[in-house]
Amino acid sequence: MLKYRDFVPKQIEAPGVLTPGVHESFEAAVIAANEWLANEQIQLISMETVVLPNIWSRWEEGSDDASIGTSGGTPSRWHQFLRCWYRD
Repeated sequence: MLKYRDFVPKQIEAPGVLTPGVHESFEAAVIAANEWLANEQIQLISMETVVLPNIWSRWEEGSDDASIGTSGGTPSRWHQFLRCWYRD
């Protein structure tokens, strides 16, 4: 069965009215993926870098959300994460 796991840099500070949020680096996500791969018995199929807008927005469901919105009137923040496709 085909599965995936996302490694998303964690949000350290939520955005404020005039300030953007603070997040871990993309490198932190790569390190987490390497640790997971070293500890799991899986068949890795591929890895990809995914960039989506607003995954930390309170109106979105993170990297699993099938429809992530942007709006011309408000700022959009784009987030990069690592997705691993695998089989058990």
